[in-house]
Amino acid sequence: MQKIAVCVSGGGTNLQAIIDKVNDNTIRNTEIAVVISNKEDAYALERARKAGIPAEYISPKQYSDREEFADAMIAVLDKYGIDLVVLAGYLVIVPKKMIQKYHNRIINIHPSLIPSHCGMGYYGLKVHESVLATGNKITGATVHFVDEEADHGPILLQKAVEVHEGDTPEILQRRVMEQAEWNILPEAIDLIGAGRVKITDDGIAHIKD
Repeated sequence: MQKIAVCVSGGGTNLQAIIDKVNDNTIRNTEIAVVISNKEDAYALERARKAGIPAEYISPKQYSDREEFADAMIAVLDKYGIDLVVLAGYLVIVPKKMIQKYHNRIINIHPSLIPSHCGMGYYGLKVHESVLATGNKITGATVHFVDEEADHGPILLQKAVEVHEGDTPEILQRRVMEQAEWNILPEAIDLIGAGRVKITDDGIAHIKD
Protein backbone atom coordinates (compact mmCIF):
# COMPACT_ATOMS: atom_id res chain seq x y z
CA MET A 1 0.00 0.00 0.00
CA GLN A 2 1.60 3.28 -1.08
CA LYS A 3 1.17 6.18 1.32
CA ILE A 4 0.84 9.58 -0.30
CA ALA A 5 1.04 13.15 0.97
CA VAL A 6 -0.99 15.71 -0.98
CA CYS A 7 0.35 19.28 -0.83
CA VAL A 8 -2.16 22.03 -1.63
CA SER A 9 -2.33 25.82 -1.35
CA GLY A 10 -5.99 26.52 -2.08
CA GLY A 11 -9.43 24.97 -2.31
CA GLY A 12 -8.25 21.48 -3.10
CA THR A 13 -10.39 20.46 -6.10
CA ASN A 14 -7.65 18.09 -7.27
CA LEU A 15 -7.40 16.77 -3.71
CA GLN A 16 -11.14 16.05 -3.77
CA ALA A 17 -10.75 14.16 -7.04
CA ILE A 18 -8.02 12.06 -5.42
CA ILE A 19 -10.12 11.40 -2.29
CA ASP A 20 -13.13 10.38 -4.41
CA LYS A 21 -11.09 8.06 -6.62
CA VAL A 22 -9.36 6.39 -3.68
CA ASN A 23 -12.79 5.82 -2.14
CA ASP A 24 -14.29 4.29 -5.31
CA ASN A 25 -11.11 2.23 -5.91
CA THR A 26 -10.21 3.95 -9.19
CA ILE A 27 -6.93 4.67 -7.41
CA ARG A 28 -5.86 1.31 -6.03
CA ASN A 29 -3.29 0.30 -3.44
CA THR A 30 -3.10 3.87 -2.08
CA GLU A 31 -3.75 5.65 1.21
CA ILE A 32 -3.81 9.44 1.56
CA ALA A 33 -1.75 9.59 4.75
CA VAL A 34 -1.64 13.38 5.15
CA VAL A 35 -2.64 16.64 3.46
CA ILE A 36 -0.22 19.55 3.85
CA SER A 37 -0.91 23.21 3.09
CA ASN A 38 1.18 26.35 3.34
CA LYS A 39 -2.05 28.30 3.97
CA GLU A 40 -3.62 27.88 7.39
CA ASP A 41 -7.09 28.74 6.07
CA ALA A 42 -6.88 26.66 2.87
CA TYR A 43 -10.17 24.87 2.27
CA ALA A 44 -8.13 21.82 1.26
CA LEU A 45 -7.35 21.26 4.95
CA GLU A 46 -11.08 21.27 5.71
CA ARG A 47 -11.66 18.74 2.90
CA ALA A 48 -9.01 16.52 4.49
CA ARG A 49 -10.52 16.75 7.96
CA LYS A 50 -14.01 15.95 6.62
CA ALA A 51 -12.55 12.85 4.97
CA GLY A 52 -10.80 11.80 8.17
CA ILE A 53 -7.33 12.52 6.78
CA PRO A 54 -4.65 14.18 8.95
CA ALA A 55 -4.14 17.82 7.95
CA GLU A 56 -0.93 19.77 8.56
CA TYR A 57 -0.16 23.46 8.14
CA ILE A 58 3.49 24.12 7.26
CA SER A 59 4.51 27.47 5.76
CA PRO A 60 7.95 28.78 4.76
CA LYS A 61 6.96 31.94 6.69
CA GLN A 62 7.16 29.99 9.94
CA TYR A 63 10.88 29.36 9.50
CA SER A 64 14.00 31.51 9.38
CA ASP A 65 15.26 30.04 6.10
CA ARG A 66 14.57 27.47 3.38
CA GLU A 67 16.74 24.88 5.11
CA GLU A 68 14.57 24.93 8.24
CA PHE A 69 11.43 24.76 6.12
CA ALA A 70 12.83 21.77 4.21
CA ASP A 71 13.65 20.00 7.47
CA ALA A 72 10.11 20.61 8.75
CA MET A 73 8.53 19.23 5.58
CA ILE A 74 10.79 16.16 5.59
CA ALA A 75 10.03 15.54 9.28
CA VAL A 76 6.29 15.45 8.57
CA LEU A 77 6.70 13.23 5.51
CA ASP A 78 8.87 10.86 7.54
CA LYS A 79 6.33 10.84 10.38
CA TYR A 80 3.64 9.55 8.03
CA GLY A 81 5.93 7.15 6.16
CA ILE A 82 5.28 8.78 2.80
CA ASP A 83 6.14 6.95 -0.42
CA LEU A 84 4.90 9.58 -2.91
CA VAL A 85 4.41 13.35 -2.61
CA VAL A 86 1.64 14.78 -4.79
CA LEU A 87 1.68 18.53 -5.53
CA ALA A 88 -1.92 19.44 -6.33
CA GLY A 89 -2.08 23.21 -6.73
CA TYR A 90 0.84 23.78 -4.36
CA LEU A 91 2.21 27.29 -4.85
CA VAL A 92 5.49 26.82 -3.01
CA ILE A 93 8.87 26.11 -4.58
CA VAL A 94 9.82 22.71 -3.18
CA PRO A 95 13.19 22.89 -1.35
CA LYS A 96 16.10 21.15 -3.09
CA LYS A 97 16.81 19.07 0.01
CA MET A 98 13.29 17.62 -0.18
CA ILE A 99 13.56 16.98 -3.93
CA GLN A 100 16.85 15.15 -3.39
CA LYS A 101 15.48 12.99 -0.56
CA TYR A 102 12.33 12.13 -2.53
CA HIS A 103 14.07 11.80 -5.90
CA ASN A 104 11.51 10.70 -8.52
CA ARG A 105 8.91 10.40 -5.75
CA ILE A 106 7.31 13.84 -6.11
CA ILE A 107 4.76 14.52 -8.85
CA ASN A 108 3.05 17.76 -9.85
CA ILE A 109 -0.04 18.61 -11.88
CA HIS A 110 0.37 21.66 -14.14
CA PRO A 111 -2.57 23.16 -16.10
CA SER A 112 -0.93 23.29 -19.52
CA LEU A 113 0.83 21.03 -21.98
CA ILE A 114 4.43 21.37 -20.78
CA PRO A 115 6.74 22.78 -22.13
CA SER A 116 4.22 25.48 -23.12
CA HIS A 117 2.94 28.04 -20.60
CA CYS A 118 5.02 26.84 -17.68
CA GLY A 119 7.91 27.81 -15.44
CA MET A 120 8.31 30.58 -12.90
CA GLY A 121 5.24 32.82 -12.71
CA TYR A 122 2.92 30.45 -14.55
CA TYR A 123 0.30 29.30 -12.06
CA GLY A 124 -3.47 29.45 -11.57
CA LEU A 125 -5.31 31.76 -13.93
CA LYS A 126 -2.01 33.17 -15.26
CA VAL A 127 -1.52 29.95 -17.24
CA HIS A 128 -4.94 30.20 -18.90
CA GLU A 129 -4.52 33.93 -19.56
CA SER A 130 -1.28 33.10 -21.39
CA VAL A 131 -2.97 30.35 -23.45
CA LEU A 132 -5.73 32.74 -24.55
CA ALA A 133 -3.31 35.61 -25.24
CA THR A 134 -1.24 33.30 -27.47
CA GLY A 135 -4.31 32.19 -29.42
CA ASN A 136 -3.77 28.48 -28.76
CA LYS A 137 -6.59 26.23 -29.94
CA ILE A 138 -5.47 23.37 -27.70
CA THR A 139 -4.31 23.39 -24.10
CA GLY A 140 -4.47 20.73 -21.41
CA ALA A 141 -2.71 19.46 -18.30
CA THR A 142 0.50 17.59 -17.47
CA VAL A 143 1.56 15.32 -14.64
CA HIS A 144 5.33 15.32 -14.27
CA PHE A 145 7.96 14.30 -11.76
CA VAL A 146 9.51 17.21 -9.91
CA ASP A 147 13.15 18.15 -10.26
CA GLU A 148 15.02 21.31 -9.31
CA GLU A 149 13.59 23.41 -12.17
CA ALA A 150 10.06 24.83 -12.07
CA ASP A 151 7.53 22.77 -14.09
CA HIS A 152 10.31 20.54 -15.32
CA GLY A 153 11.19 16.88 -14.86
CA PRO A 154 10.05 13.66 -16.56
CA ILE A 155 6.54 13.91 -18.02
CA LEU A 156 4.28 11.05 -16.96
CA LEU A 157 0.86 11.91 -18.44
CA GLN A 158 -0.67 14.66 -20.57
CA LYS A 159 -4.22 15.26 -21.73
CA ALA A 160 -5.30 17.80 -24.34
CA VAL A 161 -8.32 20.08 -23.94
CA GLU A 162 -9.88 22.28 -26.63
CA VAL A 163 -9.94 26.05 -26.30
CA HIS A 164 -13.33 27.45 -27.36
CA GLU A 165 -14.16 30.78 -28.97
CA GLY A 166 -15.22 33.21 -26.25
CA ASP A 167 -13.43 31.39 -23.42
CA THR A 168 -12.43 33.44 -20.40
CA PRO A 169 -9.50 32.34 -18.23
CA GLU A 170 -12.00 31.18 -15.59
CA ILE A 171 -14.06 29.10 -18.04
CA LEU A 172 -10.95 27.55 -19.55
CA GLN A 173 -9.52 26.81 -16.11
CA ARG A 174 -12.68 24.90 -15.19
CA ARG A 175 -12.69 22.89 -18.43
CA VAL A 176 -9.02 21.93 -18.00
CA MET A 177 -9.70 20.80 -14.44
CA GLU A 178 -12.80 18.78 -15.33
CA GLN A 179 -11.53 17.20 -18.55
CA ALA A 180 -7.85 16.76 -17.73
CA GLU A 181 -6.54 17.44 -14.22
CA TRP A 182 -9.15 15.47 -12.26
CA ASN A 183 -8.51 12.45 -14.49
CA ILE A 184 -4.78 12.28 -15.14
CA LEU A 185 -3.60 13.07 -11.61
CA PRO A 186 -5.53 10.13 -10.08
CA GLU A 187 -4.42 7.96 -13.02
CA ALA A 188 -0.77 8.86 -12.35
CA ILE A 189 -1.08 7.99 -8.65
CA ASP A 190 -2.67 4.65 -9.53
CA LEU A 191 0.06 3.82 -12.08
CA ILE A 192 2.82 4.60 -9.59
CA GLY A 193 1.08 2.59 -6.86
CA ALA A 194 0.86 -0.37 -9.25
CA GLY A 195 4.60 -0.19 -9.89
CA ARG A 196 4.03 0.53 -13.58
CA VAL A 197 6.19 3.65 -13.89
CA LYS A 198 9.90 3.58 -14.60
CA ILE A 199 12.20 6.54 -15.17
CA THR A 200 15.17 5.66 -17.34
CA ASP A 201 18.65 7.15 -17.15
CA ASP A 202 17.80 9.56 -19.98
CA GLY A 203 15.16 11.18 -17.74
CA ILE A 204 12.09 9.83 -19.53
CA ALA A 205 9.14 8.31 -17.66
CA HIS A 206 7.86 5.06 -19.15
CA ILE A 207 4.59 3.27 -18.38
CA LYS A 208 4.95 -0.49 -18.25
CA ASP A 209 2.17 -2.88 -19.32
